[in-house]
Amino acid sequence: MNNRDGRMSNVEAWIRHGSEMRRPLLVTDDVSSSEKIVIVGGGLSGLCCAYRIAKKRPDIHVFLIEKAPHLGGVISTWKSGEWVCDLAVNATRPHPAFWRLVSDLGLSSQFHASRSRAKSRWILLNGKKHRLSFLSLFKIGALKLRKGIKVARQGGASVSQLLPHRNIADAMTLGIVNDTSQNVDADFLMPALTHFGEQPPIKASLLKKKINRSYPLFTPKRGTVASLDGGMQTLVDALQQQLESMDNVSMKTGQEIESPQVAADMFDVPLHSVIWSAPGMIGEHESTELSVFAVGYREADVAKIPYGYGTLIPDTSVPFSGILHESDLHHSQRAPEGNRLFRIMAPHSRWDGDESKIRDALKHHLSDCEPVLFENLGKRKIPCYPPGYMQNVGKQQFEFNCVGWGVSGVSITHVVDEAERICEKF
Repeated sequence: MNNRDGRMSNVEAWIRHGSEMRRPLLVTDDVSSSEKIVIVGGGLSGLCCAYRIAKKRPDIHVFLIEKAPHLGGVISTWKSGEWVCDLAVNATRPHPAFWRLVSDLGLSSQFHASRSRAKSRWILLNGKKHRLSFLSLFKIGALKLRKGIKVARQGGASVSQLLPHRNIADAMTLGIVNDTSQNVDADFLMPALTHFGEQPPIKASLLKKKINRSYPLFTPKRGTVASLDGGMQTLVDALQQQLESMDNVSMKTGQEIESPQVAADMFDVPLHSVIWSAPGMIGEHESTELSVFAVGYREADVAKIPYGYGTLIPDTSVPFSGILHESDLHHSQRAPEGNRLFRIMAPHSRWDGDESKIRDALKHHLSDCEPVLFENLGKRKIPCYPPGYMQNVGKQQFEFNCVGWGVSGVSITHVVDEAERICEKF
């Protein structure tokens, strides 16, 4: 099933992993010969790698090291009474690997599709909200879009070149990686559209049907996402509990390891036994910053706001780039009865830290009324993925293994599936 370089190219592999097969896997050929595995970085990627390897190979001892005092990395959930808000990822798009992980962890009863009323997404253009859909791409114009795709398929293009409509392209990239489209690699964000990496061995329509039949819990309807009761912290907690119960796993927090070589020396293993899941290995990664706010209102005070997923705001005169309708989206309760919760994303490129400016903008975009909840949940750093990034990643060769958000994919489905692909080498 595996080629010598670890990439799976048959139909079964594509059904299992989908478009993640397009992304390079920076894993050594010798990793499977390891007697011990050292994973540096206890975010979701590190946790998933540890869980998958330790479960499949009880004869291998897995060491997981995290410099922070807690596990989970950027995945965390803020709670205050009946208010519940994720600080980073709040839901997952359909992918069998995530469904499998939920099932394997015994979380099926806590995993639900998003509410049907929350499918709608909007973009703010020239002061007016417009509903986003696949048809929105046609605002670019068929000829321009075809030309953009042709340019992007030559490799190394930006998202703005792929989608030559600045507002639509910026809204998309700001919502995913907190950067404008001219600064984001199209191959990284949309490898299927740019034809980056391996190509599927069968027709896309047939492959999609086969993938849809592979979901172990429920087959998602078009446009839906899914989430866990209590937020994504539920997933981190379940992984941690599983790992703590395994005899062949040792975990340590509050310990920083400077490099893969230091990890190899510390645990007396070869470099090919080190899985680096911490940031900072691929080039000199720059990053952008944003602040996250949880804002709650009485339902009557935001009655004019339709139920939906949220609004993307490419207009740089507004201090935030996105409004997510947290309590509209999730099956589980995220706000006290009679209230609605919104998550506000404020890029530091357009906001100077003055919270009064956020409050003023909320009066224009959500409600004139004062919110019943206004909480600054903290800052997030997001790596930059400039044009040509994925081409550079594909050329990387290490004596150790390199995984995670800052390597070849930023989504939660990517890191979950990547752990499965690595595990398949054992």
